[in-house]
Amino acid sequence: MSASRIPPVTTVPDDDVPTLLVKIFGKDRPGITAGLCDTLAAYGVDIVDIEQVVTRGRIVLCVLVTPPKADGSEGDLRATVHSWAESMRLQAEIISGRGDNRPRGTGRSHVTVLGNPLTAESTAAIASRITGTGGNIDRIFRLAKYPVTAVEFEVSGAATEPLRTALATEAADIGVDVAVVASGLQRRAQRLVVMDVDSTLIQDEVIELFAAHAGCEAEVAEVTARAMRGELDFEQSLHARVALLAGIDESVVEKVRAEVRLTPGARTLIRTLKRLGYQVGVVSGGFTQVTDDLKERLGLDFASANTLEVVDGKLTGRVIGEVVDRAGKARLLRRFAAEAGVPLVQTVAIGDGANDLDMLNAAGLGVAFNAKPVVQEAAHTSVNVPFLDTVLYLLGVTRDEVEAADAHVD
Repeated sequence: MSASRIPPVTTVPDDDVPTLLVKIFGKDRPGITAGLCDTLAAYGVDIVDIEQVVTRGRIVLCVLVTPPKADGSEGDLRATVHSWAESMRLQAEIISGRGDNRPRGTGRSHVTVLGNPLTAESTAAIASRITGTGGNIDRIFRLAKYPVTAVEFEVSGAATEPLRTALATEAADIGVDVAVVASGLQRRAQRLVVMDVDSTLIQDEVIELFAAHAGCEAEVAEVTARAMRGELDFEQSLHARVALLAGIDESVVEKVRAEVRLTPGARTLIRTLKRLGYQVGVVSGGFTQVTDDLKERLGLDFASANTLEVVDGKLTGRVIGEVVDRAGKARLLRRFAAEAGVPLVQTVAIGDGANDLDMLNAAGLGVAFNAKPVVQEAAHTSVNVPFLDTVLYLLGVTRDEVEAADAHVD
């Protein structure tokens, strides 16, 4: 290309340069944006900013432009735009001013709010708390209307961690789920998502399914209760419960696998993450006899759990290998991240119990899924609806994108 054909470099108007804000609103239909820009083109204006929103079939289109290049033609531009809008059965407003939007403040975050329903009262409380931290809401848009209402606020002017702390407190008080993540390229980068299994990826507690076949449900429940009271740590309770399974036939494993119930939305979550190029894994205080099957069925990249010892076709009542406990889950998260080539800051961990806390705190984003209060207080964010795929909204994925991807599956 010759030098004469290289377009001139333009600069964004500063606060001293006149600009015109052209607003169009009315019933949406194809051709509005093209028609307005065609009308403006006749006056040689440059577009500085443009944004459009459609809600329940009503459009609001805003175009910020430089003044007409010909002297004295601003009045003609105004008249022409109003005439065009009237011909389209739209309304127009043109506001004179100077410059563009003011620069966004430092400290930028995405705030995702989940409600079922999302009330005006709770939205007002979240918005007020954002303002109270010194933040400004630059943009709001809806991510999903099903199975929950999910909206995202783009916020500037407040550091992410103080904003997260403030909104977590507010969310607990008003009964919505809020996630706060820092803006930046890392949000769009490849990630690793690691989940707990029992009561997270699946609805069941696997040890209880085995206990039902061994006829020792009450005994297992008593050991679990002792662990909850702090009388036993996880490893002690694991060995005590597994000992009660001694002697049952190995064929029970297939029966337990068939009884496992995935959490609603689990398949959608994993399928969507894989399409986005994410790697997905599970860590469990349960058993590889189940997690290995889940890994194969769901196409997971990583899986690790405890292993029930089997001798001569019978469970011995022991586990073999290193026990996957609270600290072990965090170690496995780090190991999976290293193997996946994903920085720890770009990992997401999901769990429900106290033995997930180290993993949730080690991840870039820790999500407490229908968790105990102590876990919700310690995690970065909480989800308290029974749909695992709502985690996608915390990552900025919209419901429309999920459904569009599903519609194009061969």
